[in-house]
Amino acid sequence: MTDDELFDLYSDYLISSFGQTTATGLSALLDGQISHDRIRRFLAGTPRTSADLWHLVKPHVRAIQDAAGVLIIDDSISEKPYTDENDIICWHYDHAQQRTVKGINFITALYHCQEMSLPVGITLVAKTEYYIDKKDGKQKRRSPIEKNVSFRAMVQQAVANQIPFQYVLNDVWYASAENMCFIKEIVQKDFVMPLKTNRKIALSAADKRQGRYVSLGKLVIEPHTVREIYLEGVAFPLLLVKQVFINEDGSTGVQYLVTSDTKLTYGRITTLYRKRWNVEPYHKSLKQNAALERSPTHTVTTQTNHLFGALYGYIKLERLKMTTSLNHFALKSKLYARAVRVAFDTLRELQSGSSSPQTGEPMCA
Repeated sequence: MTDDELFDLYSDYLISSFGQTTATGLSALLDGQISHDRIRRFLAGTPRTSADLWHLVKPHVRAIQDAAGVLIIDDSISEKPYTDENDIICWHYDHAQQRTVKGINFITALYHCQEMSLPVGITLVAKTEYYIDKKDGKQKRRSPIEKNVSFRAMVQQAVANQIPFQYVLNDVWYASAENMCFIKEIVQKDFVMPLKTNRKIALSAADKRQGRYVSLGKLVIEPHTVREIYLEGVAFPLLLVKQVFINEDGSTGVQYLVTSDTKLTYGRITTLYRKRWNVEPYHKSLKQNAALERSPTHTVTTQTNHLFGALYGYIKLERLKMTTSLNHFALKSKLYARAVRVAFDTLRELQSGSSSPQTGEPMCA
């Protein structure tokens, strides 16, 4: 069996599992046809890269690609609180939880088109440098490559791979002026991004030339209207819209969105940005349905290859979603129900002393 065949088998195992995923577990599932040592060697082999991911997902992207597709860039943390720290399992600040967590921080370029969301690029944040924090005097880790540099590299690679898209979507953490200029001027695409209220904007080209900027939070703009503005550090005009919405707790929320496509309407801007939320079920399914966080691997290489196995599992689930009209969680529930049924039937056979359905031999001596 080749490594690619074993990789395919391993990803099926990750989808099918409901607990910890181990080399021993997969070997036992296959009745020892493949030894756990062979599976361990496979996981400890050459680390798979974003180029390997593209080779894997390319035919599926080509099958659905369209100019209406969007490229979503976002990062997430696969928590590993009990695993020893190394270059990729280390401490990261989680903006969603407002605290520092231990785990693997990875950035995904997700291509969304025709109701499918496929990962077309991946970057693992490797904190390989040590430094002394001036605030507390403690030694800490950091990555030599900033996330915004990885962001631009992933957009550039998607263009090089000839993936058709017009808009890049991302959250506020990637809404830097440098990223905006790169998307519009270097790769000649457009974007829709949220802005923090402390960003400096000019209300006209003349104001920009004279350095007359105001804080976005102090600007009076009615909801559902579109206004042309100039952002500090960005040479070209942007369209700004203000969204007002009700949060789950009943409070009122406000979000400011900007786009480099000055032909868009309010409705089109907000509709486009809603597509960014497809990255949330991607992260959730990767962790819960493809066993991303349920592996006891210990080294950077085995952890990297397990992550890629989970990505492959996610891609398989996404394809099954389209052919079965079931979402990832419904598919997983279907597998679970079948597994429980087999366990139930086997238990009943054991209790009755009937013959094994596989061998025809008595199950109880």
